[in-house]
Amino acid sequence: MAVNTWAGDAALAPVERRQTTRRRWWASSERLWALAFATPYVCVFVAFVIYPICYGLWLGSDPASYRQLFADPVYPSAVVNTLIYLLVAVNLKLFLALLLSGFFMRKGWWNKALLVIFILPWAAPAIPGYISIHWMLNGQWGLINNIIWSLFQVDGPPWLDSSWYALGSVIYAHIWKWLPFWTIIFLAGRMAIPRELYEAAAVDGASRFHQFRHITIPLIAGLYLVCTLLSAIWALGDFNAVRFISGGGPALSTHVLATLGIRNAFELGNPALGMATVLSALPILIPLVALLIRQLKKGQVEL
Repeated sequence: MAVNTWAGDAALAPVERRQTTRRRWWASSERLWALAFATPYVCVFVAFVIYPICYGLWLGSDPASYRQLFADPVYPSAVVNTLIYLLVAVNLKLFLALLLSGFFMRKGWWNKALLVIFILPWAAPAIPGYISIHWMLNGQWGLINNIIWSLFQVDGPPWLDSSWYALGSVIYAHIWKWLPFWTIIFLAGRMAIPRELYEAAAVDGASRFHQFRHITIPLIAGLYLVCTLLSAIWALGDFNAVRFISGGGPALSTHVLATLGIRNAFELGNPALGMATVLSALPILIPLVALLIRQLKKGQVEL
């Protein structure tokens, strides 16, 4: 019996070796296919993300570019405009979005139809919308000033010929474009709150304001903070609103760091100066990104 058992094991050994070899071949084949599919994406990522970032950092590392930038009289106003743009546009936009999300929580077919219309500015392409707003704000024959003249027989404000009016117009255009998106985000967050909490509060005699203060705000505070940080990061790099509404005018007075960097790089033909302008926003960008990552790690945001 011992001899027969040994002979049987010896006969099975080649079969097991063939199965093991076949498994190894399939495993190596899967790795090759995975490598074949992943390689193009890695190459694209390196070519269009890693290389531009590294090249931009190298291009903006010349101290002479920063000396030239800080000596530019347009740069301080661009920094101030960037801070105003972030503080006013982001906070006003998200506050209005939070309020409008409560309005769209109401039931009814008309509310759903109105929500579809409300989303259209965000769904439409940004550049044609900004160009339309630019022509509407023209001081001589723009639509808004023509309506003001037709109704009141007075000249309308110089929307794009005054620094503050022009900056306010840019902020308005940014809010108009992005308000629907953040309203939808807050609407989704508020719909995730259990209705039983509001029903229990209503039974206890709490008004809508107290329900909003003691239920909605505490439960949506984490989401609101994340949206504020993310919106500020996006707004910091927003080029289209300023470029197509005011063009940085009048007299270069409404430039932000994003548009000033493009001007220095392409209109003045100095890529190093343009990159230095963009990199000068890092003291604002890095804390925003760090706070966003810290808030996301807490695990308190539920979409």
